[in-house]
Amino acid sequence: MKKTSTLLLSILITVASFSQVAPDKYHVRFTDKNNSPYSIDNPQAFLSQRAIDRRENQNIPIVENDLPVNPDYLDSIASTGVTILNVSKWMNSVTVYTTDQNALDVIDAFAFVQSTGKNASFKYLTNKEESSKPFFENESYGDFSEDGGQNNDKGIQGVYDYGTALNQIQMLNGDSLHDLGYDGAGMIIAVLDAGFLNVNSLSVFDSLWINGQILGSRDFVEPQSPNIFGSHYHGCMVLSTMGANLPGEMVGTAPQADYWLIRTEDAATEYLIEELNWVSGAELADSLGADVINSSLGYTTFDDPGQNHTYADMDGNTTPITIGADIAASKGILVTNSAGNSGNSSWHYIGAPADGDSVFSIGSVNGSGVYTYFSSTGPTYDGRVKPNVVAKGQGTTIVNPWDGSIYTGNGTSFSSPVTAGMVACLWQANPGKTNIEIMEAIQQSASQANNPDSLLGYGIPNYMVAKRLLTPVIHFVSLNVTIMLEGAFNGTDMDTYLNNQLPLNQPYNSPPFNYPGSESVVAIPSGVVDWVLVELRDAPSPDLAIPAKTLERKAAFLKNDGSVVDMDGTSNLQFSLPISDSLYVVILHRNHLGIISNTGLTENGGIYPYDFTSGAGQAFGANAQKDLGGGVFGMISGDANADGSIDDLDKSGSWSLETGFSGYLPSDLNMDGESNNVDKNDYWQINKGNISQVPE
Repeated sequence: MKKTSTLLLSILITVASFSQVAPDKYHVRFTDKNNSPYSIDNPQAFLSQRAIDRRENQNIPIVENDLPVNPDYLDSIASTGVTILNVSKWMNSVTVYTTDQNALDVIDAFAFVQSTGKNASFKYLTNKEESSKPFFENESYGDFSEDGGQNNDKGIQGVYDYGTALNQIQMLNGDSLHDLGYDGAGMIIAVLDAGFLNVNSLSVFDSLWINGQILGSRDFVEPQSPNIFGSHYHGCMVLSTMGANLPGEMVGTAPQADYWLIRTEDAATEYLIEELNWVSGAELADSLGADVINSSLGYTTFDDPGQNHTYADMDGNTTPITIGADIAASKGILVTNSAGNSGNSSWHYIGAPADGDSVFSIGSVNGSGVYTYFSSTGPTYDGRVKPNVVAKGQGTTIVNPWDGSIYTGNGTSFSSPVTAGMVACLWQANPGKTNIEIMEAIQQSASQANNPDSLLGYGIPNYMVAKRLLTPVIHFVSLNVTIMLEGAFNGTDMDTYLNNQLPLNQPYNSPPFNYPGSESVVAIPSGVVDWVLVELRDAPSPDLAIPAKTLERKAAFLKNDGSVVDMDGTSNLQFSLPISDSLYVVILHRNHLGIISNTGLTENGGIYPYDFTSGAGQAFGANAQKDLGGGVFGMISGDANADGSIDDLDKSGSWSLETGFSGYLPSDLNMDGESNNVDKNDYWQINKGNISQVPE
């Protein structure tokens, strides 16, 4: 995710050359937010409590671009007689309508105005009534024959009777998430689109209205004369893939979510102003506390060729809408966006804002999970994987906006909201996660997670797998570990010379171990050789089991037969752990080199056993243990300062200072209660140069 300062700089660099963003519509940029009545110390004045909570939950600070545009600047602009259309705090700008050049001259003279571009050289189409919409023109709608019959498998699947929409949620294993009670309740999805024809009257949306799940609407295309439900049809179809709840006919992927309906796309024309509308719409979604934005929109070419984007612009940093989408993501919103419908054209790449590095770009497959020819492809110009994931976009079940019947649509416009609804459900199940963590879990759950490509990205997600990745199953681990210490080994088992000298409190609370545990006993149990420190680490492989992967640590006793036991001297160590990958056990000792298991622990009858002594390969790494004879392998003695390396410091810093003394000493390498030449000559000298193989 880009830092805000970088994004704002990109805005200034990349947008500075244009201002007339549609016929008689201008983009006015301001120089600063000085002398504003708003303050980041009082965010309640410009953000809802839910928006503030979203930031706090994800550790996102309130920053300057959260502040509204200075109202004095807006008053001055309005005083010239122009019509203010939309305001953007993230871009610190306003779009206005005027045919009065004198008004533009006055505005351009204001000290707080950076640019209006009154001398813009673009030639705009002023009489065009209906434009070609590159994003919409490759979409099609019809009956269920388009998807090879995949949608004809009607039936009840768990909690919901999805009707003909079963296939599109079932391929994502989203119905299983619904069965667990995660159907979007309590989540807010903002839908940015071209209009929501008849959403206020179609029966497929009745439950949304009855239950108050339509929270509101806003029109950024015609702010002076809003026409949300009487304008374009596209948003109605998009909304149906998420919010429809007509049992037996169609149920969407988030039937219990709340929705804001926001019109930013002018379906009649194609000008750059629509990208600015989108940014204003995203700002509204942010301030209202939306969790997810679905945007089934994309921009590449315009009615004025001078505004056209190039493939080089698809670098995640250039277009206004992509910059705005990444800012939205930086506020903790998860932005899902259609990859585009240009896969079969000369421009086959994704459009803006699907190129955003923090935008969740969604491609299309059919009901059998096969790439659809129209789905726009990656990579981005700078080589990043796009789309991120895919969902059903060919033969997707949608509502007919004119008569309310259920039919199908083809386009990434529908795979994106199918995904947005599932994102809301997954996040509902994991409310403590960030938007980036949710996205990453979805990607890692997908069918091509290990080999993403430019057609399907990471592939088809499995939302139950994503849930498990985000909420690992708690495992009750009864640990049965066997080790030997070279210093105490007598050819059969280990001597217990130190038993009556062992401290009653665990000895690993100082550097380099710094273990704060409170393990202690009244008396040392019989047969105990020494204290050891046990760590359990969760990682895909032992080489990746670094300290940051440690789930829990415990001090324990080592018995003379090699068993590692709890404070009673007989019981296995017990743990309750959320394991995501594989569980590796680390054994640390005060003067022997630490070891880590070479394979993940596996359960056997409720016990997790691991025997380090049975072979050299039981410990990860080269020469990690020593052959003690008789087929027994053990931890290597000589690391008197416990720094993971047997070297001169062990002699000069420990043995030289303690030789001749008796007691519980780090330099007592053979663990007989005395520090003398035997420790130096038979252990330190012989083992010098060995190092611990435990990853650090």
